[in-house]
Amino acid sequence: MLGGFKKTTKRNLLKGIPWRFGPNWPGKRCEAKTRKATPCQRPAKLPVGRCRLHGGASTGPRTEEGLKRLADSKTKHGRFTKIERAKARARAEQGRIIRSELKELEAWFIDHGHLKKNWRKDWH
Repeated sequence: MLGGFKKTTKRNLLKGIPWRFGPNWPGKRCEAKTRKATPCQRPAKLPVGRCRLHGGASTGPRTEEGLKRLADSKTKHGRFTKIERAKARARAEQGRIIRSELKELEAWFIDHGHLKKNWRKDWH
């Protein structure tokens, strides 16, 4: 208890301490509907007439810096950007080229008698 002020919480309601925004509260209430389709009983704090649960705390960035930060956060990054996918395609193509060259070399070595046809089975 700070200076005689009790914090009103759900636990206090269970103890019988009344909620300070009860049915006779004179202030402006939230204009939103709850999931039960009843009007929200919370006080409207935002200029749009909604409480912090139904109206959101922000309408988004308005400054140039804030808008840039928002755009940067929505930009795809990591493994699946266009640049990274292009790099992966280039690496895959390079791997295909190397494997085809190795097959050609293997065929040449087998044709010229440097390797047996089934040399992989004997390789340990």
